[in-house]
Amino acid sequence: MSLSRVEARRRAMQRYESGEKPESIAASLGYTERWFYKWLTRYREGAEDWYCDRSRRPRSSPGRICEAVEEQVKSIRESLCERGLFFGAQAIRWELEDLGIDPLPSIRTIGRILARHDLVCRRSGPYQPKGKRYPSLTATKAGDVHQSDYVGPSYLKGPIRFYSLHSVDLATRRCAVEPALQRNAQCAIDAFWASWMRLGMPRHQQVDNESVFLGAWRYPRGMGSLIRLCLLHGTQVWFIPPSEPWRNGIVEKFNDHWRYKFLRRVSIGSEEQLRRDSLRFEQRHNGSYRYSALGGKTPLTTLAASPALRFPPSEQPPKHPLPKPETGRYHLIRFIRSDGLLDILGETFLLPPEAQYEYVRATVNVGRQLLTVHLNGTTIDEFPYRLR
Repeated sequence: MSLSRVEARRRAMQRYESGEKPESIAASLGYTERWFYKWLTRYREGAEDWYCDRSRRPRSSPGRICEAVEEQVKSIRESLCERGLFFGAQAIRWELEDLGIDPLPSIRTIGRILARHDLVCRRSGPYQPKGKRYPSLTATKAGDVHQSDYVGPSYLKGPIRFYSLHSVDLATRRCAVEPALQRNAQCAIDAFWASWMRLGMPRHQQVDNESVFLGAWRYPRGMGSLIRLCLLHGTQVWFIPPSEPWRNGIVEKFNDHWRYKFLRRVSIGSEEQLRRDSLRFEQRHNGSYRYSALGGKTPLTTLAASPALRFPPSEQPPKHPLPKPETGRYHLIRFIRSDGLLDILGETFLLPPEAQYEYVRATVNVGRQLLTVHLNGTTIDEFPYRLR
């Protein structure tokens, strides 16, 4: 019968005191001579419990987060969970940042705190949708859908502040990178026009709710410059829900790619160099970056199998202010809360009860001056909507 580890250590020292050689003792017990001499050193120290295992835990942990912050992490996690919100490490870190915690623990540290207190909820099996259908756009060929987003302000040497408008064609993943020193109406028109000169004009243009896209709160029915630009050229505009940037996920991922591969690695000192290097980055991405969604093909290779694109009628962009369109549609995706209110730039419309806690598509028909609300493809309400 084999001896326990503790009994083997005690037996080894007894045999050593009897005059047996260390190498013979270690070999007979199934251990190395190094093991024997380790416990011989402990035995000679004279402690009564010399044969017991000692903890390898450090005597001090200077980098460990304080208990007060640990309690805050646990409390915030519980609060987010009760409110039905995301309660992962990233969401908790945002809450700690809002509270002004300094130093702010990293996401990895928060994750360790949650694991230490058994507060990590791991999903077993595949993801199951929560039943909230989202009216997303589908792109099957080049020019169907473009996702666009502004990044910035960023800075050149000097410093010179600039913005960068990024557009991605969902079907081919082709990108357009258009820098601008300002983010006003005319600069937005110029940037979209230049992007369309290279990408082609989309049938559907998806953006977030920045005022330069949607319009000013002072004029909720005035139609922003992007709405007018798109509708005047046969493109429908789609606005994702506020505070849900992942609905523009393709261009958001491209933004990260641009920051890592371009902004952090290229030293730029002038506007001319910025435009030149931005175009070079765009061409390199479109010609060499391979996407698994495209079967390992590059955007340009995918474009070759697509039908002909539609381009702007002239090289020069139109000037702001643009005339009011007389036809066309633009859409706003919104999540309706318990109050049942659809909010469009501060103007609210009461919807039927079935819209509560659901995503709806609010479509403004410019020609008919009508606001139509759709839920899961079905029209649930209509409102007169006179545009100004």
